[in-house]
Amino acid sequence: MRITVCLLVVLLYTGRLLADEPLDLHMPDAPPLTLYEYEGGNGMVGDVTLAAIALTGRLARIIEEPWPRAQVKVASGKNQLIIPLSRTPDREDRYTWIAPIMVLERAFFSLDEPIADFAQARQRYHRIGVGLGTAQVEILRREGFADEQIIQLKLGENPAILLERGRIDAWFTGIPEALYIWNKSSQQRQKLRRSPALASTDLYLACSKTCDPQLVTQLRAAVEQLESDGISQRLRAAYLPDLEEH
Repeated sequence: MRITVCLLVVLLYTGRLLADEPLDLHMPDAPPLTLYEYEGGNGMVGDVTLAAIALTGRLARIIEEPWPRAQVKVASGKNQLIIPLSRTPDREDRYTWIAPIMVLERAFFSLDEPIADFAQARQRYHRIGVGLGTAQVEILRREGFADEQIIQLKLGENPAILLERGRIDAWFTGIPEALYIWNKSSQQRQKLRRSPALASTDLYLACSKTCDPQLVTQLRAAVEQLESDGISQRLRAAYLPDLEEH
């Protein structure tokens, strides 16, 4: 279903693909935002981005590498695309910000009574799991959390298992990510508890600081057209059934 929608976007809007070299698109395997499993779609942000690239008549080459390395490579490169990148103060001057794809709300997830705010979290949680190199690290540091409280998890480390085993006290992440991972995990003997949404950022399609202005203009217009035509909403909504809490 998700692939069918993407193909329809290509057929309806492009007619034919240009002979340009494929664009390098750096993205992590961060379901449901971005996924490598092409047969099941490329995620809420991935599908919209690939549709936008197709709308410009181009192809994309998905680059798989560690998220921190991808950010450095794109920032120092030329015409390198990256998703899903949160637009934060620390990153503002390092990239060309093409267009926001969706808003990501973040919360604390735990197996005990949820906290109400950052102040309560600072007092209660000694070990908070966050994705390595993600905006969550910046957010917690700005909110006064000590480095020893912030446990950066590498790709492949399952926070659901770490919570169940008591290796972390809480998990601070995007709400769609937490629900997607938890609902697909076998670690569901206890109910996952969620705090209120305490932070949010726009997730962007971004490019290297040195980026072709024409490419930026075309991709920005493509993202805006997909949004105004309702295509983006349908692509993102295809993943929503996976996010229902048990």
